[in-house]
Parts: sequence; C-alpha cells; structure tokens
Amino acid sequence: MSDVAVVDAARIVVGVDGSEPSKAALRWAVRQAELTGDAVVAVIAWDFPRNWTGWPPPGDPSFDWEDSARKILTEAIDQATGPDHPVEIRTRVVQGHPAAVLLNEAKNAALLVVGNRGHGGFSEALLGSVGQHLTQHATCPVLVVRGLQPR
Repeated sequence: MSDVAVVDAARIVVGVDGSEPSKAALRWAVRQAELTGDAVVAVIAWDFPRNWTGWPPPGDPSFDWEDSARKILTEAIDQATGPDHPVEIRTRVVQGHPAAVLLNEAKNAALLVVGNRGHGGFSEALLGSVGQHLTQHATCPVLVVRGLQPR
C-alpha cells in the first residue's frame, strides 16, 4: 500500500445534512478524532432539486444551491461542536447524490460516520437509504449514529 493511502487514513469522514442525526454523527466523529488524532472531514452533498420529468423545477435562477449547502454545513458544525473545535475539521461541499459523494470522499479514510437518518422522505426508518447504501458499499468501516429518538 502506498504512503498516500496511509496518510489519507488519518481522517474521519462524516456526512452532514443539517438534521439532528447528522449533528449527532458529527459530535461522535469529533470525539473519536480527539482520541485518535485524526482530522474530521465534514461533507455535505447537494444537487439541484428535480421534478418528475427530471428537470429542475422553475424557481429563482439566482438561488445558489451550493452556497445554501455550505451555510447548512457551517451552522451544523457550529451547533455540534461550538466555536472552538477541539480537532481539525475540514469541510467539503460537493454536488451529487449523498451516497455517491460520501463513498467517494471516504476512499482510504479511517472511518465513515453518518446519522441513522437525515432529511429523506421516510423519517420513521430505522436506517435511511443513504446509510444503508454506505454500509453495503463503503471501502472503509462505517459507523451509523442514532440521534435522539422522538417519543
């Protein structure tokens, strides 16, 4: 194995979408990084919303989807870790489907961490579709963190 792969492994990739389970995953990843000395790479995936024809719906053409995702990521990091991050947190804002983006970002990572469900359509699911896909296809260990459960 090359030295690059070993260096790359010193990072924990965490999927963030602004949901409470993703913030719980981020908190867990930061605590783990404190123990291991790894950096945390917080990743948010975004894409243009599609209607049933596959085309983006009409709307404000000046709306910046990438900037909106970046703001969600920044806010989630601040809410989960506070202003003084105890470890290095790198951010990645990537266009694409969350599962594909996270699989790509987690190549050669020490660990991939996600919440058990995010902003998907089936909020009662025990494990979201993205999390399930990641546990089946990731090339590194995957940890699924359960957020607070509604009663």
